[in-house]
Amino acid sequence: MNQVLADLLDLLDLEKIEEDMYLGVSPKTGWQRVYGGQVLGQALVAASRTVPDEDRIAHSLHGYFLRPGDTTIPILYQVDRIRDGKSFTTRRVVAIQRGQAIFNMSASFQVVEPGLDHQVTMPKTALPEDSVSMRERREAFIRERGGTQDQTWLDRPEPIEMRFTDDFNEFSPEVRDPLQRTWIRTVDTMPDGVRLHQCLLAYASDMTLLDTSYRPHAIAWTDDNFQVASLDHAMWFHRPFRADEWLLYDQDSPFSGGARGFSRGAFFDQGGRLIASTAQEGLIRLHGKSDTKGSHHRW
Repeated sequence: MNQVLADLLDLLDLEKIEEDMYLGVSPKTGWQRVYGGQVLGQALVAASRTVPDEDRIAHSLHGYFLRPGDTTIPILYQVDRIRDGKSFTTRRVVAIQRGQAIFNMSASFQVVEPGLDHQVTMPKTALPEDSVSMRERREAFIRERGGTQDQTWLDRPEPIEMRFTDDFNEFSPEVRDPLQRTWIRTVDTMPDGVRLHQCLLAYASDMTLLDTSYRPHAIAWTDDNFQVASLDHAMWFHRPFRADEWLLYDQDSPFSGGARGFSRGAFFDQGGRLIASTAQEGLIRLHGKSDTKGSHHRW
């Protein structure tokens, strides 16, 4: 397996330290706070580990980011077994650092069963091979900075490949509609197991979603006067899927205001099946020029 992807799967493979208590770590990326998708994915792993029936898979999760996570110390995940029913299992997870909750989440699992079936149509958009890669986005950033960026950063490998269907320059943005479509998949084949692929998608779902809410305002996330942070995150898993196959992440933002942006997302596989949906509200705060508290959540 690709080593960078293996490292990500190791990141999601929590250490059990006591019954219903797990320990997670953060990669040494140099960022001062933990990436929200990491906490989301690790919390779902912790919840899943307490559901012994493998036929029960997550169908929804709802989480709140309470405090910035510290990348230099482990995160304790404490799981409460709220309910074990005939069809549904409910868990509550609290992520803790230095004795304080930094994140909490409720997750529900259901046995796979048939039912009434309908879905929206997958939007028509550029194929992955015709879309803009992350490397091309980084090259655009280097051009904006006069070609002085470190080559190591340009060539840095990623566990999740992203392809952007439009030519939006996020480093020198113009006013755009609050819409975004991104193809994603892992860079190598993953092991089987629906739960693992769900946890990986939860990790990835926080990467671009909030960005959609400030596209109409022509603000770059690299602006030192701009503060961006996830506040909450909800996710619904509709069908089993594979995260190592291309998935279209169709995102929109119907509202921003009060220093918050609200975004929604839908994941489709290449066959057009809707496999998951997301919703998130995040902090999008523009400080005065004298205030340089900008913080960036993705790179």
